[in-house]
Amino acid sequence: MENKTKRFIITPKVERSVTLTVRLETELNSYIEQIARKSGRSRNELINKALRFAFDNLEFIDPEEKTEK
Repeated sequence: MENKTKRFIITPKVERSVTLTVRLETELNSYIEQIARKSGRSRNELINKALRFAFDNLEFIDPEEKTEK
């Protein structure tokens, strides 16, 4: 048996998510639960997908900005 020096290497953890507490309307929660059951996906996955879609398709209109005509 070879005598090798074994190393236990640890690198810094890269956070890819955060824990966040939100309050949902009861109707939204029911809808998420229903879709999660039907799709076999977690509520977390569905909420992340919905938020990603919303932000990717968001158009922010600032009523304070003057529009040029």
